[in-house]
Amino acid sequence: MDVNLVLFKKNGTTKSFRLPSSVTIIGRRQECDLCIPLMVVSRRHCQLDQDRERLKIRDLGSRNGTFINGQRIDRAELNPGDKVQVGPLTFGVQIDQKPAELSTPDSVILRPPKHLAVPEKETVDQGETFLEPAAADADDDPDDPQIPDGLVEELYKDDDSD
Repeated sequence: MDVNLVLFKKNGTTKSFRLPSSVTIIGRRQECDLCIPLMVVSRRHCQLDQDRERLKIRDLGSRNGTFINGQRIDRAELNPGDKVQVGPLTFGVQIDQKPAELSTPDSVILRPPKHLAVPEKETVDQGETFLEPAAADADDDPDDPQIPDGLVEELYKDDDSD
């Protein structure tokens, strides 16, 4: 099974992330398979499990929840075209290239509260730091699960500045 999460950006464009293995952890810790370095995303937010015929998702006790098609879930089975929301980011689910095109959700990006603004650099327990720049050539690699450096800022920039 070939699974892609397609990130819907505020400007209407998308970026595809291929799931790296049969078990994928999404969270803000650098060790996660898909790292989203935002404070509104839990360190280990949710887990995707795939076998030959099914793709399942479960919330890992995140504070702000995992949403599928607008509904908060603990566990769910994902289908092609479903929308997964982790923190302020929304991803479309593509399984074996279906659907060929994903429709943009009504509410693509939810802004976090001002007191949870995106930090430039953050330190967590054990002196670990993240929000390090991604490799220069990784921006277009669908196998690279890191959210590219600058993408978070791009998602939140005002539309008036374009």
